[in-house]
Amino acid sequence: VPSYLDAVLTLLERRPRELPALRCVSVTGEALKPDLVRRWFAARPGVTLVNAYGLTETCDDTHHAVLERLPDSGRVPLGRPVQNVRAHIVDEHLSPVPLGAPGEIVVGGVCVGRGYVGDPERTRASFLPDPHHPGERLYRSGDFGRWLPDGTMEFLGRRDSQVKIRGFRIETGEIENTLLRIPGVHDAAVVVTRAPGRPAALVAFCAGPHPLADSLLHERLAASLPPYMVPPSFRWRRHLPLTANGKTDRNALRAEAAADTAAGNTPVGGAAAGHAAAEDGRRPPRTPTELRIAAAWSTALGVPRDGIGRHDDFFDRGGTSLAAVKVAIALDRAISPKDLTRCPVLADLAALLDLRRAEAGSRPAERPAHA
Repeated sequence: VPSYLDAVLTLLERRPRELPALRCVSVTGEALKPDLVRRWFAARPGVTLVNAYGLTETCDDTHHAVLERLPDSGRVPLGRPVQNVRAHIVDEHLSPVPLGAPGEIVVGGVCVGRGYVGDPERTRASFLPDPHHPGERLYRSGDFGRWLPDGTMEFLGRRDSQVKIRGFRIETGEIENTLLRIPGVHDAAVVVTRAPGRPAALVAFCAGPHPLADSLLHERLAASLPPYMVPPSFRWRRHLPLTANGKTDRNALRAEAAADTAAGNTPVGGAAAGHAAAEDGRRPPRTPTELRIAAAWSTALGVPRDGIGRHDDFFDRGGTSLAAVKVAIALDRAISPKDLTRCPVLADLAALLDLRRAEAGSRPAERPAHA
């Protein structure tokens, strides 16, 4: 188990000793984090590390990633299915998802068990007929992952790590994996806060020996994730709390985030956060385009127009996918919801709209066709 490998490695780092007979170490049972892989090969560069993945219902290991070093991508893959195992990444309708898209891990082959003893209802929900191999079954793991370009699989977390924020379905594991690729972040967990009268918001907890600036974390996440997946709040700890079996105690983190939100210590999206920023000296919209967009946001978000600043982020103010559609309609479809996702800051969206108008005005008028 990675948490126990961490303990062993910590001991070896403090009290170095030779292990001449050690050739390979296999870890399973938890997600293997990039920092632990880096530390292992720094301490034991010649010892292979195998990241094994599987479930009890599929006879334990179904995937092996044999590592000689941390991949250049910074991701720790689950590897490829072992012999006689078929693995799929599917959506809620059990249809395959595109390469790189998140979905549920479904396993087929000789490894699939017969079901749960004395629990036919649970068996029917998890063990399904394999539509591509008559007479065989698939097991719905409840784990989420995605295929990587090299044909290996990446683990993104359990089904309960999938949340809905501002109308977008999010895999918190994908955010955590991105955080873990940032040098200096040794561990990460993303939770959701739901305070009364405020929209749900993401809070990221990071661990490492030295805190990193929120601006750096935000910048690195924004470089590879859409705006609605970038947490507005980051919390730094030297170590994340653990449960009795060595796994991250997410309940403790949720309780801490909720307490901080209730006390007003954690910034969250929505109107309440917007009004607090307004009292801090928000810069109002300046140009006619900015004023028009602010009016559209005000209607879609249900917040006062004078409480919207030119540097406000639509999604941090509580915007959802449905609200983005309302804004597009209010602006006579001069922008699309996708434009709003790419340019969520009011001033940036106004600049995009002005640029399109300028480009349209510079085009030569079409000549009427002669009869």
